[in-house]
Amino acid sequence: MNIQKIIKIVALVIGLIAVFFLVRIMMIGDDAIKADVANQGILSTFANLAYVVLAIATISAVAFSLINLVSHPDKLKKALMSLGVFALVLAIAWFASSGEERLLSDGTTLSESGSQMIEAGIKAFYLLILLAAGLMLFFGVKKMLSK
Repeated sequence: MNIQKIIKIVALVIGLIAVFFLVRIMMIGDDAIKADVANQGILSTFANLAYVVLAIATISAVAFSLINLVSHPDKLKKALMSLGVFALVLAIAWFASSGEERLLSDGTTLSESGSQMIEAGIKAFYLLILLAAGLMLFFGVKKMLSK
């Protein structure tokens, strides 16, 4: 049996388990779940199943992406260059932001490092938007001139 058949069978089994819990939740009803703590266990089981499915999906996506990158060195080089450009944008945003201690509306104080991190995130977002818009404009003009 190949891996695709195994994955299909596992997905089918997880889907059937999820449908079973969903039907049980719908049969019990909202009022019964709110009223009786014993009925809330089915909700936690359903949530745990969702966490397991999320973990499987995340691990498989990361694993297959890494396997694909390792097996194709040219793709790995491009990915590392993109990661380096992203790190450069984050570094520029970090050094361009000033960390000042701020009083928040609920009376607590935001630390200097927290303020600098938030400001750096906002500046990095703006830099990435400008970079994306500039690249779209550049390649759009380049395509129009090449025709």
